[in-house]
Amino acid sequence: MGINKAFEKEFLVMGVLASYGSDFAPVRQRLVSEFGPVKEETASQDFLWTDYYNKEMGQRIVRFYLLFENLVDPETLADIKLSTNAIEADFAQNGNRCFNLDPGLLAPGRFVLATTKDRAHRIALHDGIFAELTLIYEKGSFRALPWTYPDWASEPVRGMLAKWRKGLFAER
Repeated sequence: MGINKAFEKEFLVMGVLASYGSDFAPVRQRLVSEFGPVKEETASQDFLWTDYYNKEMGQRIVRFYLLFENLVDPETLADIKLSTNAIEADFAQNGNRCFNLDPGLLAPGRFVLATTKDRAHRIALHDGIFAELTLIYEKGSFRALPWTYPDWASEPVRGMLAKWRKGLFAER
């Protein structure tokens, strides 16, 4: 018989898409007030992986990533996504998002994203939020899965997460 035990806490990572020229500072401040200090923030780069967001967010979108200092209980992933959805709505203009916030959890063996989109490979959490196993860590690197979004599957992002993983879990 298995014995229940508390989950190990994990690191919160946030993928951010932002309409070019949008002021991220108040959004960042809100994220910090809800999730704690940011440990690392990447430089922004043009988001060229898909035009899926262009109609809503404009023709030029940038992507960057945040790593938060505070560990979080993985049980809270759906609540985190609900909070980021509310932040997106609060900063929308004329009904269109200026920011898309993609929270995920970095654990020693995996990276999991939260999403509102149901697919066969996603697990229902609560309140319309699903968890997606996005990357698996094995043999010294993160490996993408057939459904992993191309930006998260890219070598630079997988390398960034592996670097963060190495530094973070060495500190435990």
